[in-house]
Amino acid sequence: MAAEGDGRLFDALVLGAGIQGSCAAYQLARRRLKTLLLDQFPLPHTRGSSHGQSRIARSAYPRDIYLELMAEAKGLWARLEAEAGAQLHRPMLALLVGHPENPEFQSYRRAMERQRVPSEALSPQELASRFPGIQPYGGEMAVTDPTAGVLYANKALGAVQDLFRRHQGVLRDGEKVLHILPGSVLTVTTSRGIYQTKRLVVTAGAWTNQLLAPLGLQLPLQPLRVRVCYLRAKVPGPWGLLGHPPCFLGIGLNQDDQNFYGLLAGEYPDLIKVCYHHGSPTDPDKPHQQDGVSPPVPDLQRLQDFVTKYLPGLDPEPAVQEWCLYTNTPDRDFILDRHPHFENIVIGAGFSGHGFKFAPVVGKILCELSLGEQPTYDLSPFRLSRFFQGPPKASL
Repeated sequence: MAAEGDGRLFDALVLGAGIQGSCAAYQLARRRLKTLLLDQFPLPHTRGSSHGQSRIARSAYPRDIYLELMAEAKGLWARLEAEAGAQLHRPMLALLVGHPENPEFQSYRRAMERQRVPSEALSPQELASRFPGIQPYGGEMAVTDPTAGVLYANKALGAVQDLFRRHQGVLRDGEKVLHILPGSVLTVTTSRGIYQTKRLVVTAGAWTNQLLAPLGLQLPLQPLRVRVCYLRAKVPGPWGLLGHPPCFLGIGLNQDDQNFYGLLAGEYPDLIKVCYHHGSPTDPDKPHQQDGVSPPVPDLQRLQDFVTKYLPGLDPEPAVQEWCLYTNTPDRDFILDRHPHFENIVIGAGFSGHGFKFAPVVGKILCELSLGEQPTYDLSPFRLSRFFQGPPKASL
């Protein structure tokens, strides 16, 4: 009996059905390409970076390219909502909190001004008065981002996959890739069959290097095990303004070189989701363990210290703890590029814990690259070449 998939030729094959891969597959299928989307785990799952109930969407960024991407992503999310007939996003004011002399905080403010985000600056006194849940412990101010909101992550991922199938896309889960044979027509062997495709998109998150190493490429990607904490208010009641708590991003608070963020938890009513935007190195195939090489990051201690100082109305002891997987690049910028030796292999990786909100426009860009089209944006910040002196050498 022939293995499942034998003899099937696809116009495009996408490896990894997280939000980035699903959006890329959707874009390819919309362009009437016969597209296969594969994931190594049974769907839905919590092994990657796309699960959960909530993700912050914001325009507040320190570099113009991200504000430009977010401006288009907002429109694409709205189009996905209309096509799916489901609400995937809720507007919510975001606060960017930081010390006015912090260089990173200043970069955020300048970029928002250049991109004409209609923000409002709040002095430490105004911040404490209008948003009593957040206390400026060290003289911090805030800048509002009224364009922000919360994405319903699980719901959004399911909707994109449903739309992909509605455009005649084929989605297969529980299929681990065993081998990729490059060529003008690529051959992909999985645990369940063999497929051929004219173009390949790799969006495999923390497993990206496992797929690329046999193709002569190793990227500087670090999988991190990130703790997600849900905290109770010491006194029940509204947190924030008029009972509508803002989401917030803390820049350089508590003299920490990593950021903090928080929002009202849709997952757990009456709890506040607060996270330290970093974690300990891990092996994605052993997600509940550290890598055994790098020292663990004292993330919980740092988060509790931050909460005690800046969010005094919350109990710093988490009521619920969960885990998420980040895949970080050294500069925290994405990788959106073609394989340096195989033009029909496109890579989307290294989303570094802040990629979900950009997924519709990332999917569009990966589709453009896969089709050999001129990308809508200058992708210089996302090129592989920034990590290598000269072109990477093949080791096939």
